[in-house]
Amino acid sequence: MTTLLREGLLDGRSIALGGSVTAAVADAVTGLGATIAASDASVDALVHDCGEAFVRDGLTAALAETWSSVAAAANASLIPSQHGGKVVLIAPRAGAAEHADAARDALENLARTLSVEWARHGITTTAIAPGSQTSADELATLVCYLLSEAGDYFSGCRFDLR
Repeated sequence: MTTLLREGLLDGRSIALGGSVTAAVADAVTGLGATIAASDASVDALVHDCGEAFVRDGLTAALAETWSSVAAAANASLIPSQHGGKVVLIAPRAGAAEHADAARDALENLARTLSVEWARHGITTTAIAPGSQTSADELATLVCYLLSEAGDYFSGCRFDLR
């Protein structure tokens, strides 16, 4: 990843992690200068991975957990700050369990809907749908890119990985 993204890319950003965000993603974010925020802190972005909750608890519970995490970050920090922010949703891997495609589609729909609803607050929302062969490094690189200034140009879309 270090060859793709410049050092200090996320300097000064405070990122909240929700769900089952992997150590690879957390390490990549901090390695590029961001800090991982406590859940009640002021944040610039939220990264939420619902993959583990989906496999463990099923579709409805994973989506409820995701919405709870997103709403909490938006209401506690992203909207009141009046500085905007980012929400990056990570869907279950392709074929993770029955109804994985439904979960992936639901997160894409959430990203699209929130991108319209929260545009007035300067909040961008994207969804990542990892494939069965997506490496931890590939996922971490895309998350960091979306959290960077270059990621400002993407909202309401889904990134399908191989």
